[in-house]
Amino acid sequence: MIVILSNKVEEARIQEIVHIIEKHEVKAHVSHGEDRTVIGIIGQADPVLAEQLRQLKGVEQVVKISKSYKLASRDFHPADTVIRIKDVEIGGDQLVVMGGPCAVETPEQIDEIARLVKAAGGQVLRGGAFKPRTGPYSFQGVGVEGLVMMAEAGRKHGLLTITEVMTPEYVDVCAEYADILQVGTRNMQNFDLLRKLGSIQTPVLLKRGFSSTYDEFLNAAEYILAGGNPNVMLCERGIRTFETYTRNTLDLSAIPVLQSLSHLPVISDPSHGTGRRELVEPMTKASVAAGANGLIIEMHTDPDNSMTGDGVQSLFPDQFAKLLQDLEKLAPLCGKRFDTAKTPALV
Repeated sequence: MIVILSNKVEEARIQEIVHIIEKHEVKAHVSHGEDRTVIGIIGQADPVLAEQLRQLKGVEQVVKISKSYKLASRDFHPADTVIRIKDVEIGGDQLVVMGGPCAVETPEQIDEIARLVKAAGGQVLRGGAFKPRTGPYSFQGVGVEGLVMMAEAGRKHGLLTITEVMTPEYVDVCAEYADILQVGTRNMQNFDLLRKLGSIQTPVLLKRGFSSTYDEFLNAAEYILAGGNPNVMLCERGIRTFETYTRNTLDLSAIPVLQSLSHLPVISDPSHGTGRRELVEPMTKASVAAGANGLIIEMHTDPDNSMTGDGVQSLFPDQFAKLLQDLEKLAPLCGKRFDTAKTPALV
C-alpha cells in the first residue's frame, strides 16, 4: 500500500501521518519526488488503516500495491535512485563504465589494467578475488590477497573498485577493500548473502540470475533494500536460452522494463551476456541506446592467457579504449554524459 501526499504537505504533517501508520505495527518508508511525496507501507496492514488514511488531511490517494517487491518498486519511489560514491554518480545522467579482468591475478597485472582503464576514461576497476566456477578444478581466485591488490591499484590510479562477494562471511572483508560489492548470477537468490548485504551501506551490484524472471530479480533486490541498504544496482548479464552460439542471451529489453518497474540504476554486462569478444562492442552500444546507466566490461592485457579461461570475451586494451571513445560520442544522443578526458578525480 502507498499513500500519496501533495508536495505542499509540510514535513511535520508527514511525520504525523508516519506516526499514525506505524501505530498499526507496520513500517513507513517516505520518498520525496518532484511532484509528490509517497509513503510506502511495509508489512501486513490492517484494512481499516487504508480507510483511516484516506480521510487524513494532506492525503491525496491511497493505493494498494499488488507487487511482492515494495521498496524496489517505482510506485514506492517515483524518482530515479542515484548512488553517489565519491565523485561518481550511478543512476543519473552520467554514464559509468566499469572495466577490468575477470579475476585479479598478480599485483603487476591489476596495476597495469587499472592504469589502462583510467587512461581510457573508465571510472571503476572490476576484478574478482573470489571466483564461483562451474567446475571444482577451475581457478577459484586468489582470495583476500586479491582484494588488497585491487584496492591498492584503485587508489593509485584514482578508480573506484568492484569485486564479487560469494558468502555472508566474506561481506565485511570485501566491503573493507572494495567500493562496490557484486552478487553474481549464481548467488542472486542466496538469501543469507542478500540479508547480510542489507545490513551494510556499501553499494551492491546485483546480477540477474541466468534463469530468473524480472519479478524474481526485483524480489532479490528487495531483500537488500528491506535490510536497510538503499544502494542497489541491477545488472542484466544475459539469460539462458536455447541458443548456443553465444554464452548467454543478453536481454536488452530488460533495461527499459526494469527502469519502468523500478527506480534502481540498471547496468549492462555485454561481456558475460555474449561471451564473444566481437559482440561486446555492438551490444555495449545497444545497451546505452536502450538506456543503461552503466556498463561492466571485461578487459585484459593478455586475454589468451587469462587464468579464468574467459579471455574469449575480454577486450584487448586498444579495443576497450576505442569503445569508450565511441561511447563519448554516443552518450549525449542517449541523454547521458561521458567524457573520456574528464574522468572524476576520486577524493
